[in-house]
Amino acid sequence: MLLLQSPPPDRHTLWEDLQAILVGTTLVALSIQFLRASELFTGQIAGLSLVLSYPSGLPFGAIFFLLNLPFYLLAIKQLGWRFTIKSFLSVALMSTIAESLPLVLTINHLHPALGATLSGMLAGVGLLMLFRHGATLGGVGIVALWAQDTKGIKAGHVQLGFDLGVFLLALFLFDWERVLWSLLGAVVLNILITVNHRRDRYIARS
Repeated sequence: MLLLQSPPPDRHTLWEDLQAILVGTTLVALSIQFLRASELFTGQIAGLSLVLSYPSGLPFGAIFFLLNLPFYLLAIKQLGWRFTIKSFLSVALMSTIAESLPLVLTINHLHPALGATLSGMLAGVGLLMLFRHGATLGGVGIVALWAQDTKGIKAGHVQLGFDLGVFLLALFLFDWERVLWSLLGAVVLNILITVNHRRDRYIARS
C-alpha cells in the first residue's frame, strides 16, 4: 500500500539546481566576508585558502580555485560527470562572488565570537543546499560525500578531521586566541552538516 511505502525520490529540475547553486555559493561567500572582518579562518579547502592568503597576500578566490583542481579527478571517477560539473560551477561561482562582495559590502567591526558563529551557520546552510542538489565546493566536500555514500562515514566527521589539520597548521602562523575563535566557527558548521545531511531523511535526487 502507498501509505506503508516511501514515495519514489523526485529528481531536481535544472532550475531547482541552478537556484540552489546560486544561493548556496552566495551564502558561503558571505560567510567568508564575516571571517575576513573578524580576521578568522575556517576549515576545509576554504579555510586552508584563507590561511595561505593572509600571510601571502594572494587573492582568496584564486587560491581556493587552484587547490580544488586535483579533487575533480576523484569526483569524475567516483561520483560522475554530473556531480563534477555542478561542483566545478559552484567553486568558480563562489570564488567569483567572494572576491566581488568586498566591492559592495564593508563590515567595519565584528566581534570574533559573532563572526565565527555567523560564518559557521551561513556556510553550513549553504553547503547543505549544495549537497542536496548533487554538488559541493570541491576539495574535502567531494571526499566527504564519497565517504558517506560508499563507506557510511558521516560527511561532517570527514570534514572535521581535515579541519583539525588546518587548525594545527594555523597554530604555527597565528596566535592561539585567533585559532580558537576560528575553531568555534568550524564546529558550528560541521555540527550543522552532521545533524542535517542524512541520506535516510532526504530522498530528493539531483
